[in-house]
Amino acid sequence: MCGRIANTVPQTAMAQLFGAVPANDLPVVPDYNICPTQAVAVVTSDAGLRHLRPMRWGFIPHWYRAPNDGPLLINARAETIAEKPAFRAAARARRCILPASGFYEWERDGKVKLPWFVARADGAPMGFAAIWQTWEGAEGPLVTCAIVTTGANADMARIHHRIPVVLEPDDWALWLGEAGHGAARLMRAPQNGVLSFHRVGTAVNSNRAEGPELIDPIEA
Repeated sequence: MCGRIANTVPQTAMAQLFGAVPANDLPVVPDYNICPTQAVAVVTSDAGLRHLRPMRWGFIPHWYRAPNDGPLLINARAETIAEKPAFRAAARARRCILPASGFYEWERDGKVKLPWFVARADGAPMGFAAIWQTWEGAEGPLVTCAIVTTGANADMARIHHRIPVVLEPDDWALWLGEAGHGAARLMRAPQNGVLSFHRVGTAVNSNRAEGPELIDPIEA
């Protein structure tokens, strides 16, 4: 799964990278410990015009009466996304890209959870495949999203059995629906070697922790 991310790239630079128009109310960066239910900046496309806009990380199905009316859906499994009632309409019509500098994953060592930070080996920001939808609540609409995950590649498997779908730049247009049909084939693990992995300190085990030291490498 993917349950914690970091974004250290200025939103204006991220918008430029994705060729998107930035909204005025994007979350503040850098943020080294972005948790579920917090706001994230997400790339959407409307008739070929891309926008970088804020969304709540945590997809809310339309039948929820409140945001906490059921499980917190931060990830959508690629293997079942086209069939699950919560996700299937969004998978067809509301795909987006969630940019980030990297994400955290935890390796279990007995009862201890050892955190790792995962980033692109080339140093570029990641673009996670994601889906979104607007949930209509009593206090008004809330735009929400979930990251698409799939089975881990060999690099990731030593830490965790799932991995986010990381899109290559050449595939952004297809995932966003700008380049025709066939986005389903993109829901695969990155090639081995695309990502880099290093152990980080256990301070990030707290969702209240913050600061650049969270992504500093330590000896594994």
